[in-house]
Amino acid sequence: MRAAIALAICALSALLVITARGSEKPVAAVGVAVAGDLLRSGGHRYLDVRTEEEFRNGHVKNSLNVPYVFFTSQGREKNPQFIEQVAAHFDKQDNIVVGCKSGVRSELACFDLMAAGFENVKNMEGGYDAWVENDLAVKKPQAQDEL
Repeated sequence: MRAAIALAICALSALLVITARGSEKPVAAVGVAVAGDLLRSGGHRYLDVRTEEEFRNGHVKNSLNVPYVFFTSQGREKNPQFIEQVAAHFDKQDNIVVGCKSGVRSELACFDLMAAGFENVKNMEGGYDAWVENDLAVKKPQAQDEL
């Protein structure tokens, strides 16, 4: 009986998430080539929502890192200060291209940003992985000099 109730609760939760997402304004999505053009034009800035460790291993040049989630021993935890941290660097009218590793976290981040009043956010489809696959400019960590 408990298993049936738990299953029903999970199914209802999933339905509520799907319904809520369906009622939101859709997130504008751009491919990496278009994202690169937007960033080079100077009218857009890049927000990288990957973890700090992912960011340190390489990122889009001139990007700002504000993690959307943290990976902990308990699993993924949403950054509770995400909106406040973004708002410290961006105005709600700024043109922002949002990216992560593959485009999933960045899409979720875009929904949250739009709900918080950010008007001009675009999700970069394929994320940093697609950016690298298309040989676009990245900033990699400098190699440590060996002694």
